[in-house]
Amino acid sequence: MDTYTHGHAEPVLQSHRWRTAENSAGYLLPHLRPGLDLLDVGCGPGTITVDLAARVAPGRVLGIDVSAEPLAEARAAAAGAGVAVSFAVGDVYALDAADGSVDVVHAHQVLQHLTDPVAALREMARVCRPGGLVAVRDVDYAATTWFPADPGLERWLDLYSRVARANGAEPDAGRRLLSWAHAAGLRDITASAGTYCYASPEERRWWGRSWAGRATSSAFADQAVAYGLATPAELAEIAAAWLRWAESDDGWLGMLHGELLIRV
Repeated sequence: MDTYTHGHAEPVLQSHRWRTAENSAGYLLPHLRPGLDLLDVGCGPGTITVDLAARVAPGRVLGIDVSAEPLAEARAAAAGAGVAVSFAVGDVYALDAADGSVDVVHAHQVLQHLTDPVAALREMARVCRPGGLVAVRDVDYAATTWFPADPGLERWLDLYSRVARANGAEPDAGRRLLSWAHAAGLRDITASAGTYCYASPEERRWWGRSWAGRATSSAFADQAVAYGLATPAELAEIAAAWLRWAESDDGWLGMLHGELLIRV
C-alpha cells in the first residue's frame, strides 16, 4: 500500500488550499471546454477540482482521493462556488469508472507519492475516451532552489527525499514523468514544465510557516522519526530554518514541476 508522505495535517492542507487551476493546471486549461466529463485524481480539499468544474460545466466532474479526510472540505468548496462536483474515496490503481468513460483525467502532485506510477498512468488512460486527455503535474524536489542559503533547508531537502524514498515514492518525479508515460505505453505526449515561486513577504510567511508546521506536526515528521532518519530536535531545527527564510527580506524560493498532456 502506498504511504502519503505529507498526510493531511492542517499545515499540509493550508498549502493545498492555495492551489487553483490557474496556478497549478495552467497547461491544461486551454484544452478544456463546456460539456467535458472530468475525473480529478488525488483531489485533496478540492480547490483545483472546483476550478476545473467551472470550466467544463455542464460536464460531469468527479474528484477522488485515497483518504476521506479532506473530502468534506472539498464538498463545502464546491457548494460555496455553486458548481456540481461529486467527491469520493478512490484508488488510482483501480478507478471506479468504465473504460473510455471520461474526457479528461487530471492528477496534480499524485504520481510522486506512488510506488507504481506506471500502473497508475495505465489506469488513468484506461478510463479516458479515445481522443481525450490525461494531464499530470508533479514537482521535482531536487530542482528546488532558494536564497539565502541555510544548512537547515539543505537538511530539509535531504530529509524529505529520504522519507519519500523510504515510502517507495519518488520525490524527483517531475523529470521522470515522460519516461513513466512511455513505460505505460503512451506516446502522444506534450511535455512541459511549470514553476511555483515564493518571494513576496506574504508568500514567504505563508510557505515558510506551512513547512515549519509540517516539519514538526505532520505525517512527514512522524515518518522521519519512525524511520530513524531524524530526531524531534533536528526537526525543530528545520522548522526554525523555514521561519528564518520566511522572515528574510531577500528570501526567494522556486520549485520546478514536470507536466504532461497525454492524448489517449
